[in-house]
Amino acid sequence: MKNKTKTQKKSKIELLHQYYSYTGFYAFIGKSLKKALWPVVIVIIALLLFNNYVYNVNEGLKHFTDTFTDIQVFTVFFLSESFLGLIPPEIFIAWSKKTSEPIFNLVLLAFISYVGGVISFFIGKAILTIEKVKNYFETKMSKHLKNTKKWGGFLIVVGALLPVPFSITCLAAGMIKYPIKGVLLFGLLRFARFAIYAAAIFQVVS
Repeated sequence: MKNKTKTQKKSKIELLHQYYSYTGFYAFIGKSLKKALWPVVIVIIALLLFNNYVYNVNEGLKHFTDTFTDIQVFTVFFLSESFLGLIPPEIFIAWSKKTSEPIFNLVLLAFISYVGGVISFFIGKAILTIEKVKNYFETKMSKHLKNTKKWGGFLIVVGALLPVPFSITCLAAGMIKYPIKGVLLFGLLRFARFAIYAAAIFQVVS
């Protein structure tokens, strides 16, 4: 019986692997990483050059921290993460390092991002009730909607962990009526993403 169970489990994994290979899931991840990583690399190089030859980034972040209150920063981040993820989270992760309670603020940022994704999901569901808005988003996000229908939860995992807009992924999930339980569960990986990125960014920001 145990051998049969192992064989069945292996068969399911193999079938999933074949499905994701056939539908282009792995190719999609590869392309998404290439598109997302190059801008990140360029920004990092630009920041290093800017830091060395133009203006000290740490001083800039300190000025940013002194100028804006925590509530203001969290509010801007919440709006960004709830509506298409317009501002890269890395900026806010770097900001959290310069605050008096970096770990607490980092966790709070991750939580806000998670909640923002859930709100995006419900915005996606609400869009379905407004015909003109629904048609607009279905046209603009046709490829993303198609991919979400094919891959569901795995695409949410990608959005939560990788440099792919998490808000857009959750918005698409809402538009295809993906189960909220899956969004709440897979979205928790957002905390892992913030921890991983913070481990790298905190080494640069002093």
